[in-house]
Amino acid sequence: MSERELIISELGHRGDGIAQTDNGPVYVEGALPGETVRANVADGRAKNPVIETRSPDRIAPVCRHYETCGGCSLQHLAPAPYLAWKSSLVEKALRDRGIVATVSDTVSATEGGRRRAVLTATRAGRHTLLGYHEKASHRLVDIAECPVLDPAITNALPGLRVLAGEVLPKKGELRLTVLATTAGLDVAFDKADKGYEKKIAVLSRKAVELDLARLTVNGEVLLEIRPPLLDMGGIGITAAPGGFTQATAAAEEALSRLVLAGVGKARTVADLFSGVGTFALRLARSANVHAAEGDAAAIAAFDKALRKPQGLKKVTFERRDLSRRPLVREELEPYDAVVFDPPRAGAQAQAEQLAGSKVKTIVAVSCNPATLARDLRILIDGGYALQSVTPVDQFLFSPHIEVVAVLKRE
Repeated sequence: MSERELIISELGHRGDGIAQTDNGPVYVEGALPGETVRANVADGRAKNPVIETRSPDRIAPVCRHYETCGGCSLQHLAPAPYLAWKSSLVEKALRDRGIVATVSDTVSATEGGRRRAVLTATRAGRHTLLGYHEKASHRLVDIAECPVLDPAITNALPGLRVLAGEVLPKKGELRLTVLATTAGLDVAFDKADKGYEKKIAVLSRKAVELDLARLTVNGEVLLEIRPPLLDMGGIGITAAPGGFTQATAAAEEALSRLVLAGVGKARTVADLFSGVGTFALRLARSANVHAAEGDAAAIAAFDKALRKPQGLKKVTFERRDLSRRPLVREELEPYDAVVFDPPRAGAQAQAEQLAGSKVKTIVAVSCNPATLARDLRILIDGGYALQSVTPVDQFLFSPHIEVVAVLKRE
């Protein structure tokens, strides 16, 4: 291991600075393009880097935990180059699949707007730690603040730490999913101590003191004071305990606007990997919609919302594992447009069926530019033309990016 001077030329896909050397790229955590860094180098990574020349794009982090917490990686980068970098991640993923396309400017997320947080709790002697893991470590950072979270979650951290202490397992960690809803916080513990049943009275009392909407432990709803509702374009959906929802309301609205614009005046739409109906319920204002989703809890929440008169067009749904059993060409024929929003693994099987279909418009939503590019390549090879690609920054200060792509049958 030798000390050397490194000139940072670009940011990698995880936010590390990259210096190109005769021996290949060197990754420098926390460094920015244009900076000169002195560090020991081993196995392509800089050790204990010291910044000698600072980038004009470097700013002060907004969180006291930034140096240790692994939740954010780019608080030190100014907003404009940060958003440009996110667009570049999408451009590179497309280029890697031979797709040349104009990528729109990244739609910015809202600081302090993340309504869903997955936290970890563990024991440290007689104390309970609650927070995120350190960078590249199993150690936990006991957080006192988190600028990316909804203030309702941040303000509840002390009470949630006390509540978590009641159900901590004797060994290992406790997972805690917190969702800020229109009715208050929805809290779900996973991997709680199996003896939590003996503490139901205590847990219920503390949940009331914290004014939680609902408390769930290991999949069992212990107390629901108010239904934890999410506003899906004016329609209330009861969130599934610990279930998936878009992390910020602002990003959900931005994604929905892009989806609705992409679908246009289509009269019949299939919403695949539909979740709780984030897009389906909005689409059903003007089109007949069929939703397909593999998660039972999400489908149940969607079904419950539809039981109330909402002034929607015809809406049907089915529980279906689209990765194993995608809608085939014949099933796709009735639809003018198809929307799909799969997990990180993408929608390869479904894209292959769509590529051979006659569907006029496809709107692809993804949280993984690499698998999105793979699926777009399949659709383009099947005769679709890529009309637009728009990144949406839902996870502020992180390398994660949402993307909406619109394709038309040529």
